[in-house]
Amino acid sequence: MSPLTGRARVEVDVAARGLEVELVDRVGATSLEHAAELLGIDPSGIVKTLVVKHKNGSYLFALVPGDRQISWPKLRALVGVNKLSLPDEAKALEATGYPRGTITPLGSTTAWPVYADASMVGKRVSLGAGEHDLSLFVDADALIASFDATVADITEPLAPRQ
Repeated sequence: MSPLTGRARVEVDVAARGLEVELVDRVGATSLEHAAELLGIDPSGIVKTLVVKHKNGSYLFALVPGDRQISWPKLRALVGVNKLSLPDEAKALEATGYPRGTITPLGSTTAWPVYADASMVGKRVSLGAGEHDLSLFVDADALIASFDATVADITEPLAPRQ
């Protein structure tokens, strides 16, 4: 039997968690801003799932709205460590079973702890769905509760582009 596709892993996990989601094709998105345009939402409504390497070798997921970026000092303080980093593409794939651009905590091959930015609370958000050109919409509060995620201010506004 072949392993489940990314989308199928997401669908199995969504069902197990009792989440209501809407899967939406976003074929041809070239950037987060373009994906938001294709989905008819503001970039803040897209939540990036970043896999972050802990200094002890484990990982965590950071859920970051599209108009924001991780605040490393805030996240390190919350986790209680002095070093966190973004793994390279191969390590991110190994840690989650998903290639970059498709990563989601839903259906991840390992259930890493989830940290959600407080600005997500009370919103309907879009996030990766385990495959390129596919997004899902979900109630952020239900998603957060289903993972027993830690909710905190872990981001800051995006730096202006040069």
